[in-house]
Amino acid sequence: MRSPLPAFNSILAALLVAVCASCAGGGGADSSSTTPAPGPAASSAMRNITSLQMSAQMSPGINLGNTLEAIPNETAWGNPVPTQALMDAYKAAGFKSVRIPVAWSQYADANNNISPTWMAHVKQVVDYARNAGLYVIVNIHWDGGWMDHPTLDRQAAISAKITAFWTQIANAFKDYDDHLLFAGTNEVGMANTWGTPQAEWVTVQNGFNQAFVSAVRATGGNNAQRHLVVQGYQTNIDIAYASNTLPADSVANRLFFEIHYYDPFDFTINGNSAIWQWGSIATDASATETWANEAWVDAEFQKMKTKFIDHGVPVILGEYGAYAKPAYPGMQPFVDYWAQVVTRSASQHGAVPMWWDTGALIDRRTGAQKMPDLIGKIVGAATH
Repeated sequence: MRSPLPAFNSILAALLVAVCASCAGGGGADSSSTTPAPGPAASSAMRNITSLQMSAQMSPGINLGNTLEAIPNETAWGNPVPTQALMDAYKAAGFKSVRIPVAWSQYADANNNISPTWMAHVKQVVDYARNAGLYVIVNIHWDGGWMDHPTLDRQAAISAKITAFWTQIANAFKDYDDHLLFAGTNEVGMANTWGTPQAEWVTVQNGFNQAFVSAVRATGGNNAQRHLVVQGYQTNIDIAYASNTLPADSVANRLFFEIHYYDPFDFTINGNSAIWQWGSIATDASATETWANEAWVDAEFQKMKTKFIDHGVPVILGEYGAYAKPAYPGMQPFVDYWAQVVTRSASQHGAVPMWWDTGALIDRRTGAQKMPDLIGKIVGAATH
C-alpha cells in the first residue's frame, strides 16, 4: 500500500486508507519457551536456518498498516500508538509474524540522519512484537514516494539515501536475532505509471534492492547473515516473473522475495466499483469480474514457486486483502471466501501470506477480535 485515499465506508475507512501500487481465529501457542528473546545468542542458535526453512515458521502474518508509515505522524491516519497488548493479540489470534511498515524521511534531517527518538520508538514497537513471540519485518515503506523514480539519472542519489537509511537502521538493530527481518523498499515503480514498465525502470529498481542488501551487510554483527527481503517491481507478480533478478549477497540462503496481491482490483479495493461477488460461489455474473478467480490465483502463485521457491528462495506475500463495501451488505461472505482461497493458495505454493490490515481485524486499543470469522479463514487456510 502507498498513500492514503478517501475512505468510502466505515469498514474500509478503518481497514484501507491507502492505494494499492499493483493494482473465531485460532489461538497461538505460548512461545515463551521456544522463541528466543532479541540478542546475539539467539541469532547464533538460528544461524544455520535458511530463509526457505524459516518461511515455514512465519505463516500467517499481519500488517501493522497505516501506523508507523503514516504521514505526517504516527496517528495521522486514524490509528493509536501500538502497544504490547496489540502484539499479544496478534499472537493469540494465530498470527506468527507482523510486518511493520515505517516512514523515515519525516523523522530525518537534510543529511538523512534519522532522529534517535524515532529510532527508539521503532525499536520499542519491534520489542513489543518480539516479546509476543512474533517474527517481525521492518521496511522503508512509501515514505512520501522518494524512491518512485527508478531512472538511471536518479539512481545514484536515491541509492545513496537508501544506503544512508539502511546503514542507520541496521546498526540500531545489529544485535537483534534472526526473528527480525529487514525489507528494503515497498512497491517501488515509476510514479503514477502502470502496465508493462520500461526495462530501465526494472533495472534501476533491482539496483535499489542491491543498495539495500549491500548497506545492511556492511554493518556486520548479526546483520552479516540477517534474513533480508527484496521486492519485485511494484511488487507485481507477472513483472517479477518476467524480469526481476536477485541482488548479489555475501551470504547464501538469506534472501526472501516479496510480492503483493490485490486481484481483481474492482472486487478487492475499488470502493467505486459495483463488483461485489467473487469466485465459484458467485451467483450474479454482473457483480463479478471475468478474470482473477480461483484458477488465476493458483497460476499466479505457481509462477512465484517456479521462479523463486523451487530454487530455494522463499516468497513473502507482504500484502494482500479484500474489503467489503457498505453498498453491498451481502459482500462479506465473498470477501471471506477470497481471503481463504488466496491464503490457502499462497501457503500451498510455499509463500508466506501477510494480510494488509489497518485496524479492522483486531481492535488496536483493546486487542479484541473485531472480525473473528475472517481471522479464522486466514489462520485456518494458512495452517492447514
